[in-house]
Amino acid sequence: MKLSHVGIVVRNIEEALPCYTQGLGLRLERIQELPDQALRIAILPLDNGEIELLQPLDEATGIAKFLANRGEGIHHICFDTDDIRSSLAQADSAGLQLIDADPRPGAHGQIAFLHPKTMHGVLVELAQTE
Repeated sequence: MKLSHVGIVVRNIEEALPCYTQGLGLRLERIQELPDQALRIAILPLDNGEIELLQPLDEATGIAKFLANRGEGIHHICFDTDDIRSSLAQADSAGLQLIDADPRPGAHGQIAFLHPKTMHGVLVELAQTE
């Protein structure tokens, strides 16, 4: 596995972008909407992964609830895997709590999350690029 990206929740992508583009010199690759997740994502590539800025589009989503309760900041880290089903089975057999027992579509392919309760407070995403 390798680090894929760090997801950072923001209230407004356009307001947050200058910190990363002008302040850090990162390049904006794209902004995309994921209507099924009520989410806008800005992708900022790095040499060894990406930063994803996450803006909720609906106050009923988990990301919006995170933002309301904790404010802006790091939401999750994501690891790339060649076989997401095998990685989920390994995590499950190790006693980790799965949020997603089966992979689902995400911004980069198939994704699944591990619960922060069993990951020492960190929401971990696994992703298999299609």
